[in-house]
Amino acid sequence: MIDLKIKSPRGGKPALPWWGDSSRRRPLKEADGRRGAGHGSRKAISEEGAAVVEMALSSMVLLSMLLGIIQMSLALYTYHFISEAAREGARYAIVRGSACTSVTNCNATSAQIQTYVQGLAFPGISSTQYMTVTTTWLSASTTLPTSWTSCGATQCNDPGNAVQVKVSYAFPLMLPFVSKSTLTMNSTSQMAIAN
Repeated sequence: MIDLKIKSPRGGKPALPWWGDSSRRRPLKEADGRRGAGHGSRKAISEEGAAVVEMALSSMVLLSMLLGIIQMSLALYTYHFISEAAREGARYAIVRGSACTSVTNCNATSAQIQTYVQGLAFPGISSTQYMTVTTTWLSASTTLPTSWTSCGATQCNDPGNAVQVKVSYAFPLMLPFVSKSTLTMNSTSQMAIAN
């Protein structure tokens, strides 16, 4: 058998290997927090309340950002509706000009176009309360390139002329920590009258 004991050079107690030499070990201090009075002290108790405050602050920021994203998504949805409503109003007007014979409500007026556009229903949008529709009739020039001039108060809806439908919507903007306000959205569509 092999004897693993290391003998001391001076006689007496056997020497410990370097990894077991107690003189080379670092003594543990009480401030280390691993043993002694440092473990479980008042410092650990006072940090428990800090977690609640941090959670409240971070939740407030996170929820504000989330509500802001939802509100901006609703604003984009509303702008998409306004753009589509202006195009639909112009399409309604171009097939109902002064030479119209094949569809109902021929020779459409501004009031008829407004009623049609406000009757378009998108979920979650109040088209009668916040929406205004403005129709402008435009006459074409006889020279090239074609330029458009407003007919003024008269309705010049002959084929070859144009109609311009402008839709405005007052979007109620409700953001956290910001006073209630409105965001006015506008979209305009212009098309040439077909018949």
